[in-house]
Amino acid sequence: MDFNSASPYPEGVISFLDTDLYKLTMQCAVLKYYKDVPVTYSFTNRTPEKKLSRKAFQWLEEQVRKLGNISLSAEELEYLKTHCPYLTPEYLEFLQEFRLRPREQVTITFIPVAEDTGSESDIGDIHIAIAGTWLETILYEIPLLALTSEAYFKHMDPDWTYEGQEEKAFEKGIRLLEAGCVFSEFGTRRRRDYHTQALVFRGLTKASKEAEKRGYKGKLSGTSNVHLAMRFGIPPVGTVAHEWFMGIAAIVGDYKQATEEALYRWVGCFGEGVLGIALTDTFGTPEFLKAFNKPVRHFEKTESPRVRKHSVADSFTSAGTPVERVDSHNKTYAEVFTGVRQDSGDPKGFVRVMRKFYDEQGITDKKVIVFSDSLNIERCLEYKQVSEEAGFQPTFGVGTFLTNDFVHTTTGKKSTPLNIVIKLSSAGGQPAIKISDNAGKNTGDKATVDRVKRELGYVEKDWVGGDETARWGHENDAVKS
Repeated sequence: MDFNSASPYPEGVISFLDTDLYKLTMQCAVLKYYKDVPVTYSFTNRTPEKKLSRKAFQWLEEQVRKLGNISLSAEELEYLKTHCPYLTPEYLEFLQEFRLRPREQVTITFIPVAEDTGSESDIGDIHIAIAGTWLETILYEIPLLALTSEAYFKHMDPDWTYEGQEEKAFEKGIRLLEAGCVFSEFGTRRRRDYHTQALVFRGLTKASKEAEKRGYKGKLSGTSNVHLAMRFGIPPVGTVAHEWFMGIAAIVGDYKQATEEALYRWVGCFGEGVLGIALTDTFGTPEFLKAFNKPVRHFEKTESPRVRKHSVADSFTSAGTPVERVDSHNKTYAEVFTGVRQDSGDPKGFVRVMRKFYDEQGITDKKVIVFSDSLNIERCLEYKQVSEEAGFQPTFGVGTFLTNDFVHTTTGKKSTPLNIVIKLSSAGGQPAIKISDNAGKNTGDKATVDRVKRELGYVEKDWVGGDETARWGHENDAVKS
């Protein structure tokens, strides 16, 4: 498969595995516990000044319909069996027959902001709604976000080229690896398009090989995009998403018990120490830690994963099985899980909170912190130093900074990404919400958000880096040399 910048890759989503690993692992767990639960998802554009034309909307609509034509190939199935042994046989069997049904499950609406002339040039907002069972709709988030971004930069901001993307990724990779960073590529959701992501990852893999020659201590541990991982012959990596905690909380209806229930079900599906990076901020890190220090409940016996070679990606980004399975008897979730992921709020404050927590629990194992919130090189280096000084093993999931870092061809000034999200909005007929460690990332029904904050004693925190409208700078900013 040629990723040469002179030969653009086909538009849209062309593989079932062109998604992030955590969607597959969560779908696997949903199949086991919640397959018939009805859910809805909603779309939010945190950069509302970036709108689509009717022509861009029509392209997006067509690409979404095409998702119904994609299925898991025999080659892709074999890759999952070989490289993702934590995915259960029952789930892999289910995937062989699974199809998305976007005509039934996805509604996309174009809302003109001025007079609706019916012209392709009309400008408007888009509304995306997803509805169905959790099992059948969980995979829509990543392709819909990627396609929305592609529609914008194909039709609304086409003043850019692929030229230099591979070289830019190589230089970024070298800087991270020279500094000793362990990192993975997390950029599928907000990429400019698939071809960009492929060029970027090729640049990163070249940097990894060069860094090894130079004796650098850093490591490229993989990519969250399963299709790219398969094509480049490297591990897919990922962690659980907020969706898992949000859905279970809505289903059980008890937000003080929901986090522990989510941890319990995760361990129950995959086993002790497998996929062992816990996301802390769905309802605020303080609330999460109350559940994290509880003893692991006994669960149904899980089938032992197929034996495979242990990799750095397993330990650092949770995609796999430790060399020895963890005996969770009389251990807490904090002891059993390899580490935690920081995705909102003040990262340096988070390190202090986690150090204090593990110390108070008497946990002396070296734990992992995966940073994944709007990273760039400077932030990675800063958080690496703070984490290592506190006794943690830091690793980084770097996304939009890699796969949507462009300038306008005509001016040389910055062309900024869309900040768009799709979040679970209900499960089992009840609102699904996320509070996080940053008010700008709160999502869901406001009345439910306010009620849950009161129930949990949630305290709002301000953080200077929490502006969701300018995560990657401002349009037409001068580019730093």
